Amino acid sequence: MIRTTQPHGRIRAALVTSVIAALGVALLAPSAHAAPSTSLSVVAAPEVTWTACRDGFECAVVPAPLDHGDLKGEQIGISVIRLPAGEPSRRIGSLLVNPGGPGGSGVDVVRAVAKILPLELRASFDIVGFDPRGTNRSTPLRCFDTLEQAIATLPPIPFPDLPEEEELQRVSDDALAGACAQHGGAILDHMSTADTARDMDLLRAALGDEQLTYLGFSYGSVLGQTYANLFPSRVRALVIDGVLDPVAWTTGHGEEAVSTPVGTRIGSADGSERTLDEFFRLCDAAGPDCALAGNASGRYAELAERLRAHPAATVDPVTGATFSVTYNDLIAVTVGALYAPFIWPDFAALLVDLEQQLSPAALGQRLAVVRSELGLEAAEQEPYPNVVEAFPGVTCSDSVNPRSFATWQSAADSAEARFGRFGRFWNWTASACRSWPSSAGQDRYPGPWTAPTTAAVLVVGNHFDPATPYQGAVAASQLLPGSRLLSYAGWGHTAYFSAGNFCVDSHVTRYLVTGDVPAAGTVCEPEGSPFGPTEAATPEDTRARTAVNAAAVPEAVRRALQAR
Repeated sequence: MIRTTQPHGRIRAALVTSVIAALGVALLAPSAHAAPSTSLSVVAAPEVTWTACRDGFECAVVPAPLDHGDLKGEQIGISVIRLPAGEPSRRIGSLLVNPGGPGGSGVDVVRAVAKILPLELRASFDIVGFDPRGTNRSTPLRCFDTLEQAIATLPPIPFPDLPEEEELQRVSDDALAGACAQHGGAILDHMSTADTARDMDLLRAALGDEQLTYLGFSYGSVLGQTYANLFPSRVRALVIDGVLDPVAWTTGHGEEAVSTPVGTRIGSADGSERTLDEFFRLCDAAGPDCALAGNASGRYAELAERLRAHPAATVDPVTGATFSVTYNDLIAVTVGALYAPFIWPDFAALLVDLEQQLSPAALGQRLAVVRSELGLEAAEQEPYPNVVEAFPGVTCSDSVNPRSFATWQSAADSAEARFGRFGRFWNWTASACRSWPSSAGQDRYPGPWTAPTTAAVLVVGNHFDPATPYQGAVAASQLLPGSRLLSYAGWGHTAYFSAGNFCVDSHVTRYLVTGDVPAAGTVCEPEGSPFGPTEAATPEDTRARTAVNAAAVPEAVRRALQAR
């Protein structure tokens, strides 16, 4: 095993928390069992008209078939943005980026991060982002007439912990699924990742590239694996970071599809628990640099039990609205904080504020700091376009899930018993899939996931990733013939660029530019503790952080951090 570390300083360590993660979370058309494409001449390049859209970026809407099995039928629009290569003489082609979610905006993330990506990438590639079909500025899935109607379907809790809360979740899920069945339109049945992978191949052709260069984070790892298996001969370089096991995401292993929801199958509860244990260990080791130091694990457990019995009152400093911080909120906010180690000092301070039962106003100020650092302020004005329909629209198209509510309840009990405090949170993340229209899964790609690609795929796995645990990267690398696993022995959601780790960044950048993979068994070591000294973030870093977290952090975390 090769273990590598180099001095780097945590350059932008905070900036792109989960660099593009997310959510920060398979599929095919026209047939769920169609053979992978092998010819490079099948896809006709659509016409694209680029227009300037501020600060050197260019934007376009690329036409794509609603149904890839009916190429001459109804067309939809895919919203695209690019930053042209900084050195045309060195230009290799386009680098397509997906930030995860599912439902995260590639347009927003590329606008925020493209100019602070490594110089080699900016010189060599047009940096391209797109909003996947059904989301954001592309032809969207719309199930409501107004924003208020969409918000009204959300439950008043981030996730259910008690039987009466589970009933609230059931009512909410049925309302959302019913509204989408009635008003969602044709796009509802064509939002699988296979549909988006085929859109991405159209984009490749439209951009003039013979083969695809791709960087996908979190759910973007499913998109990357799907593309690699549908179009194995069109892979020039493909990086997946924060990796989901594609079998767990789609059908589950064995009989899991009938007994275990996708949110539990993918192992995020285990990843969250392992990462929280590291937070406690590093906090205690940091001493005075961590506000919760001194039996951090025990103090957190005591706080959780107290909030379960007696929620803490707080006041939103922006709106003046009063609300309570419950046990459910604590768990959800903890998940969000685990995505981004650079906020761990402030998260520890928040836990101490809750422990000491500060005044509602003071506690509200601390919550606002964490909300700002996670980039979630925009959720107060606009949770609707990117979250309410988009996440289940993709997830429920991709994954097979139990249809019985009693099975979901039983699975939640089992997840808590097996994985601890995060079991229920992750179990319910995709609960709308229980009643989601079954027609949405018609384009799903269920595998196989073992197509030999023309170039080796680079799989990046973080040892302590709370959302996409390391075993997902191991599973994906074992499935993809000739792929190479690059491991990062650090913390947080995803590793490239977000961790500010020289070893990870240099290996991934070199691979994208040259195609050279790291040596087998390479493990990059972290360059310090999240509780150690950090460089101040620039305004550009802050904007990048906000956009990336908006794409990555689960909807439940948003609700836990604001009045509702």
